[in-house]
Amino acid sequence: MHTLCSNTVIKGIYMTTIKTLIINRKRTAYPCGTVGSVSDGRGSVSNFLKITPPDREEIPLTYSVDAESGTGRVQGRVRELFLSCLNVLTCTMAVCMSLVVPVGCSGTGPEEEGTDGTVAGNTRVTVRAERETMVRNPLNGWVMYLGRSWDENFWTNPDSGYSPYDEMPTSEGTTVRVSDYSNTAYLRTSWASLEPTEGNYVWRDPNSRYSKMLKSCTDRGLRLAFRIVIDGRDQGQNTPEYVFDTYGAKAYTNSGQPVTSGYTGYRSPYPDDENFQRCYEKFLTEFAKDFNDFGVVDFVDGFSLGKWGEAHALIFQDNADKLPVFEWMTDLYSSLFTEVPLFVNYHRLLGDTNQSSWQNTPSPDTEGMIESAVGKGYGIRHDAFGMYTYYKDWERGIASEYNFRCPVIMEGGWITDGTHRYWNSVYPDEPYEEDRPDQVRQGEYDMSQEARVNMMDFRVHHEIQTFFEMRFDLVKSFIEDGGYRLCPSIVTVPETAAEGSTVTVTSRWSNYGWGYCPNNLPSFGYRFKGAFALLDSEDNVVKVFVDEQIEPSEWLLNSPTEYTTEIDLSGVPAGQYMWAIGIVDTKKDNVPGLNMAVTSSRLTDDGWARLIGLTVE
Repeated sequence: MHTLCSNTVIKGIYMTTIKTLIINRKRTAYPCGTVGSVSDGRGSVSNFLKITPPDREEIPLTYSVDAESGTGRVQGRVRELFLSCLNVLTCTMAVCMSLVVPVGCSGTGPEEEGTDGTVAGNTRVTVRAERETMVRNPLNGWVMYLGRSWDENFWTNPDSGYSPYDEMPTSEGTTVRVSDYSNTAYLRTSWASLEPTEGNYVWRDPNSRYSKMLKSCTDRGLRLAFRIVIDGRDQGQNTPEYVFDTYGAKAYTNSGQPVTSGYTGYRSPYPDDENFQRCYEKFLTEFAKDFNDFGVVDFVDGFSLGKWGEAHALIFQDNADKLPVFEWMTDLYSSLFTEVPLFVNYHRLLGDTNQSSWQNTPSPDTEGMIESAVGKGYGIRHDAFGMYTYYKDWERGIASEYNFRCPVIMEGGWITDGTHRYWNSVYPDEPYEEDRPDQVRQGEYDMSQEARVNMMDFRVHHEIQTFFEMRFDLVKSFIEDGGYRLCPSIVTVPETAAEGSTVTVTSRWSNYGWGYCPNNLPSFGYRFKGAFALLDSEDNVVKVFVDEQIEPSEWLLNSPTEYTTEIDLSGVPAGQYMWAIGIVDTKKDNVPGLNMAVTSSRLTDDGWARLIGLTVE
């Protein structure tokens, strides 16, 4: 411990009990040290001593109290300067003991205490996290749905009486664009919509409705996601007719009965029919040629059989084919989508033939099937978040078991629009009062936080409208606290170094979201790594130093991770540089690949976070 000493005759400085002097928002951004407050009667001590370092984002000596823990905090390096000033003062033991300062470090918001991490001769730089604005990254943030019948004008055209996505009213009385709060545009559509006739792949026609709609999303910086639905029950002809008429795939009717001669209704293929499988393999191979693109596509649902493509209530020619069909389809997707994350629904009746889609006891095959898919690189999703009737202890246990081994994403349940009735007056397990969709939105959020999901969805129509009109606070809260939000909270680097020398730097990385960066997925392939860079006076990169040990998938909420990196300055000529830090894409020439939750004033246009200057002598 260090003890602050004070000369009691110094006018204007008062030792007081810990109290709040500065809190600008709900999270306090002043790392390092726990102290009693010191005031000159007019403001913070920094105004009296004036010891702010001139070229850093290290703030003047100010004190505040963490809104959650009640712990007082003061800036790290300025604190040391303050101690140096006070050490020259005459003090008595009584006064010395009146204010005790345990040494410890903390980033923005609640974090565990850690080591100082300072290397002799290095300068410590605190990087303040940006907690409110959208930080777009792969498999992170809000998902907005696209209607299969929409075109590129859906942004401004009201759909079925609901507000246009570019004019969405909020509970704060403002009007916003949905795309400004979204990371991903998700199209759940039919195979027949993508290939209406054999070989007619609509996404390859730039003038097609789908091509224009998807382009309107990517033009706004949104990533894409897909589910391709095959079963047509309750929806329509989801499988192209040629699969049956040309190749003879056997089919069942809209009521689930075998198609017989003279039947003219919707047809769905048996998933264990070899002719269907050959046609689907051909189609999906073509689809993957254009959408197996990590830079464009966020995820693809990789087992979309059954009702609504949700992997339940399947119909086979032979029920014994359940597991072989599951392995066939998950093998197919994982072989074709090597660069794009895949997801499987952790439904308790995954791939099962129970036509009610529900039973209290999960199928004995389900957990093994989930494990098989995750072993092939899949993440997991569930499509009934917020529904206590269908999301119970078993589902919670699956999410907990796979947390941080693979990402979890959610879809809210179908509770609140006019055609459904999942209120507590009918379903006792549901805690929601009738006509209180705001309660449902809260239930979805609470379940998402418990499951540590990386992505939440707005869905469409009534769901998205009520998220914005009734619970815009939850929209913003998930952006701030959900998914992953990465920041190099504390860095130490030297300000001078000899030409050709090796220097030691340290970095402390924090994740302010409850999810994690799924860099460990095969589709990510550990492509993102922490790195340092030297910049010239124009922010141009002179040299990049990648540290393979700085691994983003390791960073979890309230568990900051520290690294020590040796940097060889060979080949760096004498001169003036700026230290910078970032998360680079090692598959793309080590350019910044993940956006960090760092204040914009510190960031270069390329995404590096500036630190302090370096003189190479």
